[in-house]
Amino acid sequence: MSPFGFNDPLTAIASAVTGVAIVLSLIKYYLYLTCGHFTSSRNMEGKTVLITGANSGIGKETARDLAKRGARVIMACRNMATAKEAQDEIVKETGNQNVTVLQLDLSSQASVRELAAEVLRTERKLDVLIHNAGFAETFRKSKSVDGIEFTMATNHYGPFLLTHLLIDLLKRSGPSRIVVVASELYRFASVNLDNLNPVGSLPAYLYYVSKCANIMFTRELARRLEGTSVTANCLHPGMIDSGIWRNVPFPLTLPMRVIKSFFKTTVEGAQTSLYLACSEEVQGVTGKYFMDCKEATLSASISDMERARKLWEESAKIVKLTESDPKI
Repeated sequence: MSPFGFNDPLTAIASAVTGVAIVLSLIKYYLYLTCGHFTSSRNMEGKTVLITGANSGIGKETARDLAKRGARVIMACRNMATAKEAQDEIVKETGNQNVTVLQLDLSSQASVRELAAEVLRTERKLDVLIHNAGFAETFRKSKSVDGIEFTMATNHYGPFLLTHLLIDLLKRSGPSRIVVVASELYRFASVNLDNLNPVGSLPAYLYYVSKCANIMFTRELARRLEGTSVTANCLHPGMIDSGIWRNVPFPLTLPMRVIKSFFKTTVEGAQTSLYLACSEEVQGVTGKYFMDCKEATLSASISDMERARKLWEESAKIVKLTESDPKI
């Protein structure tokens, strides 16, 4: 007899597998029940929204939803081929012809400046800026064209520079909103203020660091924007089964298949971004962190505003802000 009281070993194994399946199903159901959903039907006609990384994942779903609401959607993307495919798909599905694509490589300061110049030339208003694009690498170390560690260049320094360059347009368009897609993974890292270009560090860890930087940036941005009509908030979208995991190497891809079965879909992952972009409930709310369409708490370590100020000042040097650039 087996130690579990079964005479047949096969029966014992089958029962164990069934038990595990039931537990996993209950976890999956719990995650479904606690997933936030933005259910408002708020119309966004007359609003202009710029979304980085809108060609795939939660960025694409955010763009799709906003187009359905009638917004003018600017999809700022690195891969123009997939961006145009996404644009055509969204226009066809929503009937909203006011969806446009612009080239943006957030790892390149020149590309960020070119995108900002184009937006300032063609757009008379910008109601929502959504920093959605993100890059993750596991082991392969690389630098941007500006000599900056690639993950940090894309996930932090690019959005930092783009915000500065578009801030005057956002102010003129007020009330306007800045939405930053961060992550709960920030809890596993810390920004080293003495090494803000960590080219020798493990890229997988630097993804976590960049999410710390996203939150610190958002909080300092909100502080500096006090008294204006521009708000800034950040969010955790949940763990999403999206393209950001494509750089996970074999054999780590094997356990990822099981783990990803508990991830949110891209539609579910876009809900908090949409909530912060559209909801009237958060009008005037700024400097906060959200998940599942409600405010969440931050760790004490990342709430240090002096560290956020230092990160801001050093980031301004790294992106080479000039006297002629807009000030925040």
